[in-house]
Amino acid sequence: MHESGEARFVDLLTAMAASFVNVEPDALDDRIEEALRDIVLFLGIDRSTVGSFDDAHGQLMPTHSWAVDGVSPLPSPLPASDFPYIDRLIQAGKEAILERVDHLPPEASLDLASLRRVGLQSVAAFPLTAEGRTVGWLSFGAVRAERAWPPALVRRLRLIADVFANALLRRQKDRELRHALSENMRLRSRLESENAVWREEVLHCRDLEEVVGDSVMLQQVMRQVEQVARTDSTVLLLGETGTGKDLIATTVHRMSGRAERPLVRVNCAALPGTLMESELFGHEKGAFTGALARRPGRFELADRGTIVLDEIGELPLELQSKLLRVLQSGEFERLGASQTRKTDARVIAATNRDLSAMVREGTFRADLFYRIGVFPITVPPLRERRDDIALLVAYFVDKLRPKLGRKVMRVSDAALARLVAYDWPGNVRELENIIERSMICSSGSELEVVGIPRHPQGEGCPRIATFASGEAALRTLAEVEREYIAMVCERCGWRINGKGNAADILGLNPSTLRSRMKKLDIARPDHALSASGVVRT
Repeated sequence: MHESGEARFVDLLTAMAASFVNVEPDALDDRIEEALRDIVLFLGIDRSTVGSFDDAHGQLMPTHSWAVDGVSPLPSPLPASDFPYIDRLIQAGKEAILERVDHLPPEASLDLASLRRVGLQSVAAFPLTAEGRTVGWLSFGAVRAERAWPPALVRRLRLIADVFANALLRRQKDRELRHALSENMRLRSRLESENAVWREEVLHCRDLEEVVGDSVMLQQVMRQVEQVARTDSTVLLLGETGTGKDLIATTVHRMSGRAERPLVRVNCAALPGTLMESELFGHEKGAFTGALARRPGRFELADRGTIVLDEIGELPLELQSKLLRVLQSGEFERLGASQTRKTDARVIAATNRDLSAMVREGTFRADLFYRIGVFPITVPPLRERRDDIALLVAYFVDKLRPKLGRKVMRVSDAALARLVAYDWPGNVRELENIIERSMICSSGSELEVVGIPRHPQGEGCPRIATFASGEAALRTLAEVEREYIAMVCERCGWRINGKGNAADILGLNPSTLRSRMKKLDIARPDHALSASGVVRT
């Protein structure tokens, strides 16, 4: 290259390097194409190509190319197996300089056939290496006639390769940075959501420290918990309201291999169907009125952890099929999104309803019932584990003493006998409420039991059938439930909301209690209406 030609080359190289310095990442592709065009026209060659390595598929991927009229760009992709010799050189950081393609060594016969197939007569290929990384390759090719590559030209082509290598390295770093920022935002959002779940769990479990009792039936339940906890099998917790199914679910999670991951709870009776779907599976921004931001669902937050579906019998039919899909494949979509997501969440379902009867009635899917019923555990009612009542009373007294600022230290035999004799329709939850109320009313060191009849069937109270009596066989569960709810409401002056009122005593959400009263046809009598001035439920 003569002196004026060398000066023009320096000018070309300087301008090209400068054009890459402040180029925006999104505009880099166009700038690379322009640079390849300038190089081809300046050198008088036929084609120049920049490419990358697709190691996963064993391919050389031309990403940018410019060729003179009548010359086709290199096909993409190029199987690396078609160019094994040249591929090994470039991957090792070496150049492949061929004035004639048939100058290849004998062991490169496959490369020779492939080069002839793409029309090359001469080629100079360079690895694009910067900061110890090989980020791609750059080739200069002659198609219409053979081309010499004298040492002076090769040195200048190396300079061109360095410019491209640095430009591609900057783009690769920019992509890595963007990916890292995106991943950081995703992890931050997930961490914030998981922290919210952890806070809920801490508040929820603050009073659920341990399973209290040593009765035969409770020991049987704990043996079942130990059997299933270390597996990932779905668990179905059955039992009346207030028996402690929530605590058993917590115990299963804490004894499992997922204990360090979130325990996420969903009350399927607490939200309408549309909001329940968003709660379970999440939603995209604008998916429905009020969806002002993207929000992950509880199944996403429970990934590699445990999700407890409480009151699963209340889940609408249209959501049961979506839940079945998650249980079978771990796949779901957020509301308003088409992207399928995966979750590895262990499911614990809980209900106080007869799911088999609901299956017969067509209100619960049979396939979902069999899917969640892999390992059923029935939590016994308190009346069937009366041996545990004394331990539970002592536990609740110790727990509530600092909270209420009372000095209660003992329970008389007579008071304990009353507590043991009562049938506890509300089970452990009702027992805790009664102990708390009794401690509030106790001024001394001995517990004064209030809030339960002096006999299981007290004066002035509706008759509550006990499961030990012969009469119980003649009554339905709905009748017993109706009479007990009516009794509690009567005692509370038909006040539903508030501490110590009907919903609180029964351990139900006020809206759930109103719904159940409507279903059981329980209404305030006229004398209660006139006394309280409230509207009939």
